[in-house]
Amino acid sequence: MKKGVAQDATFITADPDSSSKPRGEDAMTRRSRDGDWAKRKGGSVFGYKLHVKSDLDHGLVRELETMPASVHDSRVDLSKPGEVVYGDKGYFGVKPRGYGATMRRGVRSHPAGIRDRMRNGRISRRRAPIERTFSILKRVFNASHILVTVVSRVRVKMVFACVSFNLHRMSTLARAR
Repeated sequence: MKKGVAQDATFITADPDSSSKPRGEDAMTRRSRDGDWAKRKGGSVFGYKLHVKSDLDHGLVRELETMPASVHDSRVDLSKPGEVVYGDKGYFGVKPRGYGATMRRGVRSHPAGIRDRMRNGRISRRRAPIERTFSILKRVFNASHILVTVVSRVRVKMVFACVSFNLHRMSTLARAR
């Protein structure tokens, strides 16, 4: 991991509880018990968030964490001491355990300056491969919508999806040699 790691998060949608009648713990339903609502680009999303740390050398998923969708990105730090961590604006204002190369954003009455925008462009080019990781996880391994009801089961499904992604990525790397 000489080039560093990129950390990012994506939403995993789930079926919301739309019934008005109370459910017990033994209810046999697909409606999520642990999922939560979050705002995104003017809309609302129900489900979970998958946080991933991927190395920039090979594009392999190194660590992952699943949370309800309402947990903010800044609450999850997958970095280790000594790592160069590239993060998007969602991680702004949080001190990572490693060396932080997090994109900066404007705050109240202090818009991002030209240096910050140029810095964000350089960081964005470095962390672009993690977006491909998410697109493959969602489109090839069908990890965009989940039918399980609790966070622990979502984590197991995401672990299997990420292991499958890593095997797919390693076969691609072996063919490139």
